[in-house]
Amino acid sequence: MSCSEEVTLGKILFWFIIIVAVLFGARLLARSTSKVERAAPLPKDGKVPPDMHSAEAMVRCHQCGIHLPRSEAYLSNGKTWCGPEHARLGQSSSGSS
Repeated sequence: MSCSEEVTLGKILFWFIIIVAVLFGARLLARSTSKVERAAPLPKDGKVPPDMHSAEAMVRCHQCGIHLPRSEAYLSNGKTWCGPEHARLGQSSSGSS
């Protein structure tokens, strides 16, 4: 190897180490800022984010099969519906059978 090849190889190695160090630093910075965002007490709108421990049970509409939270479901004759229209349709179709 000649002297000029060693200098070129040295420059390539130097810049490679610099680039890897910058990328590593950027990754650490991004990771630390994401931890700060996760530790934020409340979002700007003031609403508390939902907690998975207080997740609501899902029910299925007997007419169309869509799943929706139990609190939003329409309960009629012991069956759950997505709304009063499907409750009416479902009861009329089951009553005529």
